[in-house]
Amino acid sequence: MILRLAEVVAVLDQIYDPRTAEDWDRVGLVTGDLEQPVRRVLLAVDPAQAVIEEAVEWGADLLLTHHPLLLRGVHGVATTDPKGRAVTRLVRAGVALHVTHTNADVADPGVSDALAAALGVLDPGPLEPLNDEARVKLVTFVPVGSVEAVMDALAAAGAGTIGDYERCAWTIDGVGTFRATEAARPAVGSVGSTEHVPETRVEMVVPAGSSAAVVAALRSAHPYEEPAFDLVPLASAVGRRGTGRVGRLPEPITLEAFGQRVADSLPATPAGVRVAGDPYRVVEAVAVCGGAGDGLFAAVRRSGADVYVTADLRHHPASEALEHGSPALVDCAHWATEWPWLRDAERLLLGGLGGEAATVETRVSKVVTDPWTATARSQS
Repeated sequence: MILRLAEVVAVLDQIYDPRTAEDWDRVGLVTGDLEQPVRRVLLAVDPAQAVIEEAVEWGADLLLTHHPLLLRGVHGVATTDPKGRAVTRLVRAGVALHVTHTNADVADPGVSDALAAALGVLDPGPLEPLNDEARVKLVTFVPVGSVEAVMDALAAAGAGTIGDYERCAWTIDGVGTFRATEAARPAVGSVGSTEHVPETRVEMVVPAGSSAAVVAALRSAHPYEEPAFDLVPLASAVGRRGTGRVGRLPEPITLEAFGQRVADSLPATPAGVRVAGDPYRVVEAVAVCGGAGDGLFAAVRRSGADVYVTADLRHHPASEALEHGSPALVDCAHWATEWPWLRDAERLLLGGLGGEAATVETRVSKVVTDPWTATARSQS
């Protein structure tokens, strides 16, 4: 069996829900035909020209990147522009491009989970938790003989998913009573008679955005002409999804030793790793954020972290953060903090494809797309 791009995209959207991306972000399919076959998938941080050439030369059908190619609007894709050359090359070679950016940042597991794991950080939880999507609870009453069929239809429409479990429901048996009027066409009993029917009360959790589809499925699958049901709003739950992660080291170490651990654990880049703080201070609680993370300083302080690992730290935010006394800072190359996620994404994609993963070959790009190529130190 040959996988279609549509099937691979569906798995990626389940792992990295596009609805959790920031409003300004541009995620999802950029180029490609949903009906095209997918036999080879290349994963990379950036859709840079060198990565695209690697995808074409390797014969990839799909390039999965973290960073968007077309984050800002364009009015054309002529080859006179780098973006246009990239799009044209992808289309001509038949390589689809799919982007998972901020939706991969907040996923569970996401970009910062991979960074935390690379550094040996244990039990990471979100620095800024993401409230789960609003949910409702569907309550309905089904004749005993139709319960399984109705539950199957509700689950297919989006009801009953809790974490990694599907078709979750709670049931209890009872007796329903009703009397059909002259205008009714009752599936059970007759017009004018009071009926007492063994029924099962069924409760299933439904994402608020799927409630209309679930109700339509209920009306279609339920044997009654007018099925009774309630939609009860549920409080938003705070789960493991969110921005950044905070956890702990197996044992306390000095900041100097931890900085070296970071340098040894991430891909090497010319700029290396910068450390701010007393090199002899002891650190154990560690906060991380893959990519640019200087917008999370308040959350990092609330977390009680001893040290914060992120990228792209600017002078003033870093200086002001240090004035608070904690945490110490470890600043890395943007690309290097996000590269560990590629292996996670590869593993999760193959796991999501199930048995069909055997038909797909994957590769993590070895092209270094960190823009800095050298450093120079003063000789005076």
